[in-house]
Parts: sequence; structure tokens; C-alpha cells
Amino acid sequence: MSLADYLYTVDQLPSRLIEAAVDQIATLPGIGRRTALRLALSLLRRDPEKVHQLADSIKEMSDGVKPCEKCHNLTEDIVCSICNSTGRDSQTICVVEDIRDLLAIENLGLYKGVYHVLGGVVSPMDGVGPSDLFVQSLVDRVQNSSEKTEVIFALPATMEGETTSFYLYKKLQSLNVEVTSLARGVAVGESLQYADEATLSRSIENRTIYSAGQ
Repeated sequence: MSLADYLYTVDQLPSRLIEAAVDQIATLPGIGRRTALRLALSLLRRDPEKVHQLADSIKEMSDGVKPCEKCHNLTEDIVCSICNSTGRDSQTICVVEDIRDLLAIENLGLYKGVYHVLGGVVSPMDGVGPSDLFVQSLVDRVQNSSEKTEVIFALPATMEGETTSFYLYKKLQSLNVEVTSLARGVAVGESLQYADEATLSRSIENRTIYSAGQ
């Protein structure tokens, strides 16, 4: 039995500092207390300077990273590097659920438009409504554009994703906008971040005009 497994079976850890660290690590998604304890003990075995560098980098990230004022991507500046780039097509806006989907598309290296991160999808079961998402800022971006804009729905192929797409379509349909959606390459129920690159590339390149109830 490893030390972490042994300590996990006892009622109380040998140090309140270890206990406090385990409690904090266990708040991370997908990390249980047993894994948190292993990570805490691993940190204790590392060079203290390396541990301090890790702690400092996490603190600096927490203090320095914020949402982009235009698209809600993460950035250290007021506006992110994608929105600021003169080489991007600002009239083509790809709407994604969260930053992980943005990164999945961006890593392909073929999309040259900009993004809009909604911060989630409409999910009544989880108590998430349109007012909890960055919907109005998307409408404002399209409304304030002097040229015709294409908005690409790159949301999950789930009931929640379809509901969100339909809601956005109703909000945008009276504006000077062409609404498209990814081709049906991403499997139903799959998030973009888990789709393979070839499938995601074809879905973007072969996107189609969005129609309600498609």
C-alpha cells in the first residue's frame, strides 16, 4: 500500500497544512480526495523552489487573466490577440460554448475569422438561461457592424446546443447577418473539443445556412 493510500484510510492526516492543501486541490474538477492527497504528497517531494514557482504562476494567472471585452476569450489585455489581429476577418464570427472549443478550432489553423464565447449553453435542467450567457454582447456586435456579418453556430450537437442555436437565431434573424452552422460531421452528443481534427475541419469548411429545426 502506498503512503497516499495508507493516509487515505486513516481518520486524520498528520498535518493540518496537508489537510488544507488536500481540501483545496480536491475542489478542482475531476479530482477526488485520494487523488488530491497523492498530488499534495508529490508536491512535498518536489524541490521547494519548483513548488513556489508553480504557486506563483497560478496566482499570476488568477490575477492577470480576464475575459476579452469583445469576444470573452481569455486574455491578459483588454482585447484578445485574435480580436486585435489585422489578419482576421472581423465580419465572420464563430460562436462557441467555451474557451476549450475556441482552442479546438484555433488549433486547426484554417479558420481566419473571429470568435464569440457564450460561456455555456441554455440548459433549464441546470438552471442556465439566456441571461446567464453572453448573448446580448453578440447581438450588439452584429448590430453595430457596418457590413454584413456571418455568424457561425459551432455549438455542441446536443439538445442544449440546438436550443441555444435556435434562441440565437431568433435574436439575430432581423439583423444584417448570414447565420450558418457546422456541417453534420460532429457526432450527436459530442462536444467540439473531443472531435478529431479531420472531422472538425470538414465541419467548418462545409458549414451550411442555418435553418430552425434542422
